[in-house]
Amino acid sequence: MRMPGVVAALALALFAAPFAAEAQQTRKVARVGVLGGQTPESSAPIFALREGLRELGYVEGQNIAIEWRWARGKLERFPDLAAELVQLKVDVIVAATTPGAQAAQRATRTIPIVMGFVSDPVANGLVASLARPGGNITGLGVPTPEIAGKRLQLLREVAPTVARIAVLSDPGQPGVSADLRGTEAAARASGIQLQVWEARSSGELDRAFTAIARARAAGIIILPSTTLFANRAHIAQLAVKHRLPTSAWVRELPEAGCLMSYGASNPDVARRAAYFVDKILKGAKPADLPVEQPTKFELVINMKTAKALGLSIPPSLLGRADQVIE
Repeated sequence: MRMPGVVAALALALFAAPFAAEAQQTRKVARVGVLGGQTPESSAPIFALREGLRELGYVEGQNIAIEWRWARGKLERFPDLAAELVQLKVDVIVAATTPGAQAAQRATRTIPIVMGFVSDPVANGLVASLARPGGNITGLGVPTPEIAGKRLQLLREVAPTVARIAVLSDPGQPGVSADLRGTEAAARASGIQLQVWEARSSGELDRAFTAIARARAAGIIILPSTTLFANRAHIAQLAVKHRLPTSAWVRELPEAGCLMSYGASNPDVARRAAYFVDKILKGAKPADLPVEQPTKFELVINMKTAKALGLSIPPSLLGRADQVIE
């Protein structure tokens, strides 16, 4: 009497199996586009985003796909790369730098954008406010005035009698004015005279350093720039040649031979960006996710460079360093 029921159940199972397999195969795979400023070889911190996503349960090839796009140190590449990601209809765009975030903003007002290492996002027109971003952008923003003041203070600890400091700036870098204003405000508060020098290319760097040395500046603050980052080894060589201590925004510059850097921990920022990506993929709107500021900052000092410059780094400064390159 129960035979017809068993047959019916088997038939139903066989009929449903292909549909279950098809549903599993067509399960949505989230697509995340990443705009990187440099190259994969020099962008280790941004790969921390991948680690952060993995910690949140995302596995590439299973439930997420990452589309990497690299500007290779050329600002003019960002608009085309952002347009590519929009055409791919990615679910979220992660923009690692200020110019990348601005290019993504121009490319789309609908696809969510997560900022990474962006200076003063309010002043740069990326969000309406930190608490209520509005629009389609959120993520992490660096507090420019406070950090600019810290870099100036560190340079003064190395050369306490300094009265004149040069600022190396790339005028083609979007958002550089916010960094410059923060540095100028810190200099006024400290009674330091600033001299601003611009460099858009490797050739202009040679001329800028020659002029800075002639002006007898006691050190150089290097403002954030995709182009200057790409030329960090050249900057380090010129700084040693002209015996000029440098204070930069990211650890890769002292690793390349500059004197020191102070800034947000890039791997920490990239991992935190994964949190925003996860929230958005689960339905949150960027406008409702407050912009965060980095919580971990690091001081890196290159002692090889200090010795080459004939500088004696105060023990108190070395004691505060997160990394000392010997």
